[in-house]
Amino acid sequence: MSAAAQSTSNLPSGLAVMVSMPDVLFIPELVFGGLVWILVASSLVIEPNPQGWVMFVSVFCFVFTFLLMILFCAGVHKGSSTWAGIDAFYHGTAALFYLSASVLEAFTTIAISGNTDTDTLLKYYRENIAASVFAFVATLLYTIHTIFSALRWKSS
Repeated sequence: MSAAAQSTSNLPSGLAVMVSMPDVLFIPELVFGGLVWILVASSLVIEPNPQGWVMFVSVFCFVFTFLLMILFCAGVHKGSSTWAGIDAFYHGTAALFYLSASVLEAFTTIAISGNTDTDTLLKYYRENIAASVFAFVATLLYTIHTIFSALRWKSS
């Protein structure tokens, strides 16, 4: 058996993607990233707007995580040993992006915390709290996925 065939045996395809570690994290990453996207999109925009970066990160990571999951399910990675590295690199980049977005979202939440005197502003404040929490959860999920992907890449 060649080295390329052995290295791709660590990467699942088809429905095995949904039950193998770290690929099982695709679904929670999509759920929490989508929640961040929805909550930030529905919240109050203040000037200057650091939430633009949060929106970019949540949309970018949602789209690319979904595409990577579909590519893995379709088995596009068969016959190539570079997909394990691509997986580790993407999730590492996404974890760093989400960490920066989480900090900015928390900063925005703190900035509007003193201005919650009406029910409408209190609603936006609570949405920002939820977005901050979900962004940090997404950061954790992408970090865990990065660690397991890097270990899989190293062993291939």
